[in-house]
This record gives sequence, C-alpha cells and structure tokens, in this order.
Amino acid sequence: MGFVQMAFAVSQVMGIPLGLFLANLWDWHAPFLLIVGVSVLVGLAIIFFMKPIAEHLQIRQKNNPFKHMTNIFKNNNYLKGFAVTTLLATGGFMLMPFGAAFSVNNLGITLEQLPLVYMVTGIFTIFMGPIAGKLSDRIGKFKIFTIGSFIAIVVIVIYCNLGISPLWLVILLSVIMFMGITARMVSSQALITAIPEPKDRGAFMSINSSVMQVSGGIAAWIAGLIVVQTDTGMLMHYDTLGYVVSATVIATIGLLYIVHRMIFQNENPEPVISGA
Repeated sequence: MGFVQMAFAVSQVMGIPLGLFLANLWDWHAPFLLIVGVSVLVGLAIIFFMKPIAEHLQIRQKNNPFKHMTNIFKNNNYLKGFAVTTLLATGGFMLMPFGAAFSVNNLGITLEQLPLVYMVTGIFTIFMGPIAGKLSDRIGKFKIFTIGSFIAIVVIVIYCNLGISPLWLVILLSVIMFMGITARMVSSQALITAIPEPKDRGAFMSINSSVMQVSGGIAAWIAGLIVVQTDTGMLMHYDTLGYVVSATVIATIGLLYIVHRMIFQNENPEPVISGA
C-alpha cells in the first residue's frame, strides 16, 4: 500500500506542475489532451502487461452477482469500512479543491511559484509512502494512522489560519501536512483491505471506491458552502474549513480504532475452553 500511495505522489509531482506549465505555455486545453494521450498508453499497458487477480473467483458463489452485491451492504463489518472511507475522503476533498486559490490569493504565492510548491511536496511524499508502509507493518497500522492524523491536524490548523507568508514556510508546512496525510492513507488502506473475506473482496473494493468518489464530491460541495471568495480574490472562512476537517480527522481515528479491533479479533479469535 505504501508503494501504491507513492504513485499518487508521483502524479502530484508530474501532473499538477506539468499541467500548469502546459496551460501557461499554450492554453487550458493542453493538460486535458495530455490526459487523453496518457490514458490511452496506460490502457494499452493494462491490457497487455497486467495479470488478472482471479484467485478469489475460484471460490464458488451461491448467489448471483446482484444479490452478492446487495449482501455486501448487509454486513456490519463492511459498513464500518465504508464509513471510514467516507470520513477519509471528506477531509481531503474539502481542502484540496481550494488549495491553489488559497495559496495564490491568501498566502501570496505567485502562479509561477505554485508548481514549485506542488513539486517539492510531491517529492517528499514519494519517499514517505514506502516509509509509512514499512512503519505500519513494523509498529502497527493504527498507531501510524494516529500519529499521521495528529501531525495533519496541527499543520492543517496552522496552514488554514495563515496570511501572506514566505515561499519557504508554505512549502515546509505543505510537505509536513502531506507526509501526515500520506501516513494516514497508507495505514488506513492497509487496514480497510483486510476487512473483506476473499470471496467478497472484489465487490467490497468496488463499492469502497464508489463510496470514496461520492463522499469526495459531497465534501467538496459542503466546503463550497463554507468558503467564500471576495471581490479581491481572497478566500474567507478557510480557517473554519480547517477546523471542520480537523474534526473529521479526529472522528476517523475513533472509527478506525473500531475497525482495527474488529480485524484483530477476527485474526486472533478467543480459544474455546471445553468444560469436559
């Protein structure tokens, strides 16, 4: 999971700065045309090089696919996993849509400096992904999640209350914040993927992905109701948004603890003591 999350950091290093560069060089259509080209290449690579994960399909299903999908929602353990995913998506999708506008209009970062902020942040996040994965296996996934969450909370509150700031401070806070977020995502995804039984893994992960996208959209909409842009371009109530996100992070810690205990009990069932 650490290496999987590292891929998102790579996309941040390559995607956002490159997209801004192409948009400034030509026009706003250029990044979207690049997405089309890259998607075609990735699609061909998937078709010809990726091996299918089909072992779980060998487990015979008694129900038809639609009934199987419905039964996923009847499993309380799976619903707890979806709830964690909902809160995880809420925090990230509330802040990220307004990150560039806040940096430029509130923090005083120029459009030319903005790609540098994303690039440096992404480079550090690339290395943080595998490190968080190894620490999760060595120290414990929930412990790493908790540590990353408290780091993220502290930096989010500071970051969202900033005014005009020097470039080095914005980069430093951004790096620390995303390192905490990466630690949260790696450890939480490692726990969530351990929830479903092998026969339910495909259905669970597909629904979980949909839950993340829907939750992210709702979170961005709610954030849009909180944040207001003035005539000068400055964003108002971004500090309030930071407090809301921090509250969701704290709530996620409590909910993921329940999932952590549930998985631990499933992997270490209490021995049955015979009365004979």
